[in-house]
Amino acid sequence: MQNKQIKVSPDLQQFIDKFEPSKFKLMSGGIEIRGINDIHRNVAQAREIIERLKLRLIVSHNAEMLSYRGFEVNNL
Repeated sequence: MQNKQIKVSPDLQQFIDKFEPSKFKLMSGGIEIRGINDIHRNVAQAREIIERLKLRLIVSHNAEMLSYRGFEVNNL
């Protein structure tokens, strides 16, 4: 089995540094943040950070992600 390295974009790294998620999983196109208690506030905060820093990222959230109190932040 090969150990595959996932490369983090500079925009995504800047987001991680500012948002400081306690639990996240690196994916090929971004990160998945899980275990959020106040999901709506955190999604809004993530969007505000992305807009303020003019990062080329997008927040994804759907009903399935709500079941594990999570959302994704992906590269554009």
